[in-house]
Amino acid sequence: MAVRGCAQDYGGGVTYFVVMICLLAASCGLIFGYSIAVSGGVTQMESFLSKFFPEVLSGMKSTKRDSYCKYNNQLLTAFTSSLFVAGMFSSLVASHVTRRLGRQAVLLMGGMLFLVGSICKTSAINIAMLIIGRMLIGFGLGFTLQAAPLYLSETAPARWRGAFASALVAFLSIGILSATVTNYFADRIPVWGWRVSLGVVAVPSAIITVGAIFVPDTPSSLAMRGFTDRARLVLQRIRGPDADVDAEFKDIVCAVEEARKNNDGAFRRLFSKEYRHYLLIGIAIPVFYELTGMVVMASYSPLLFRTVGFGSQMAILGSVMNGIASLVSTMLATFVVDRTGRRFLFIMGGMGMMLCQVAISWIMACHLGKHQIATMSRGYAMSVLVLVCISTFHLGLSWAPLRLVVPSEMYPMEIRSAGQAMSVSIALCASFIDMQVYITLLCTMKYGVFLFYVAWLLVMTVFVVLFLPETKGMPLETMRSVFSRHWYWRTYVNNDKQEHQ
Repeated sequence: MAVRGCAQDYGGGVTYFVVMICLLAASCGLIFGYSIAVSGGVTQMESFLSKFFPEVLSGMKSTKRDSYCKYNNQLLTAFTSSLFVAGMFSSLVASHVTRRLGRQAVLLMGGMLFLVGSICKTSAINIAMLIIGRMLIGFGLGFTLQAAPLYLSETAPARWRGAFASALVAFLSIGILSATVTNYFADRIPVWGWRVSLGVVAVPSAIITVGAIFVPDTPSSLAMRGFTDRARLVLQRIRGPDADVDAEFKDIVCAVEEARKNNDGAFRRLFSKEYRHYLLIGIAIPVFYELTGMVVMASYSPLLFRTVGFGSQMAILGSVMNGIASLVSTMLATFVVDRTGRRFLFIMGGMGMMLCQVAISWIMACHLGKHQIATMSRGYAMSVLVLVCISTFHLGLSWAPLRLVVPSEMYPMEIRSAGQAMSVSIALCASFIDMQVYITLLCTMKYGVFLFYVAWLLVMTVFVVLFLPETKGMPLETMRSVFSRHWYWRTYVNNDKQEHQ
């Protein structure tokens, strides 16, 4: 198996057409971000709790209830976490659909599932309808999170691939911010305000569904399915009429031919010795991302801020501020990711989050402690809010975009769809577990839950330093050369190459 030794700039600029189709693919992140953040605000609204979880509402108002345990209800957390368990299973199915029907078809199917799920949630009259609607959106996320990063990586110019792939996370941050702002105003509406929060997502769902009808599939996907002429036409269109696409198209065709030789049993091959380095990194990055603790903070930030003493409106306003920090940092990441490289941002973000979460743990230990009815002063509660925002900023500049960028760009063509599906499935599975146990951990471990995440942040930062190669600026078809030059992985890559020869 040939390994190319250096990156190649194929030329071609950023065209209007590639920007538009990438924005559509990246907008799937808006649905994801909105779905993550909206549940945290809705689940602390009294109008929502009085209808579906009255026992939580009565416990929340009790002066004898442990501050850390006010929202410790497994059915309530199931409403939030069901999104991720549904996405975990659907992403594996999406891998087969993506390979046979293409990236564009999967985006369309995901948009339709978003739309049906949002209607089901908004019109819910019982908990079953709430969870079914949430799971339908989860199924849509499993499809779109598998296809959208591949769509972005395969259409963006190599030199700007990190920025385009990061757009998915920028839209995710816009979704988080939109959800918190919507919750802030919907919380003021008595009785049915929660329906507004859950129903707004139908608008971008409809846009994605309609938009996916009109965008083409990626050149790599078209070539892989035998539409070589169409693949070249699409490549010419997205690179610009004056761009010379011969070299890039030749490499795509060569990669497709190599992939077809190994097309059968992609998942089986993914677990083979030849691809173990891809699999290890593809699993480690999404798992470590969940173990930053920031995903559950984004989902449960209103509940966390209520825990430290804020009222309902101030808790949601704090989430709005946190959403702004996330949006600013992810927008900044799109400009720096292709300049600084992936490794630097991973390391910098991990260290920043570690320091912030140590400080949060110290403040909560000193001023909320383990007392069941303790109340934190307003000043220290604001300090927690500021530290959460700073930690979110570091996440948005590093792990949030890169946990999608790196897996989508590192897999070889023959296992790319299967590898991306595996990474997405593992990520959603970890999110499900994290969402389901976070409130229980907060209730059981108190402020120590933040130190739990700090320990993992240290482990993941060391992992990046030692084992993650730099992929900045490398064309997708030359990724094998990145691992063949890495101090650790090169031994295994070269040994596998010799065995195949």
